[in-house]
Amino acid sequence: MNEKLKEYNDKMKKSFDFLKDDLASIRAGRANPHVLDKIKVDYYGTPTPIQQVGNVSVPEARIIQIAPWDKTLIKDIEKAIMMSDLGITPSNDGAVIRLVFPELTEERRKQLAKDIRKKGEDAKVAVRNVRRDGNEHLKKLKGTEVSEDEINDLNEELQKITDKFVKDIDAAVEEKNKEIMTV
Repeated sequence: MNEKLKEYNDKMKKSFDFLKDDLASIRAGRANPHVLDKIKVDYYGTPTPIQQVGNVSVPEARIIQIAPWDKTLIKDIEKAIMMSDLGITPSNDGAVIRLVFPELTEERRKQLAKDIRKKGEDAKVAVRNVRRDGNEHLKKLKGTEVSEDEINDLNEELQKITDKFVKDIDAAVEEKNKEIMTV
């Protein structure tokens, strides 16, 4: 890949990676520890990810279990989960916290699918904005030591990179939608 295009490829990859992280945090009917990725616990005055204050496991298909290393954090972890947009009430037995994921209703599944498509569209817009920036940069090269044929080749290569990421975004959105709609 041309050095001039590597920067734009990297920016598009960041947009795609952000979408994948975002999709991983969306709760399907099954328990997925990644739904906790964005939740921070107040750990001695420092916002700390839940995965760094305890052991997170999935003992059953619809249960996430959090075993904090410091038992005094149980209330803080429960509070952080309640304050998040997860929509699940944690329960604890004094040693571990359990999050039981209910089955999603048909209406909720459709709403999530709509949200997922919107996130996919936002990611495609971000990728296309990077392409636009790249095209503008390439236009500025006219009249320099770069020939017009080279500029056209770079434009075509940039379009191929864009198409690849748009296709990857569509595939990720489709996969997540399938996961959400599976009962």
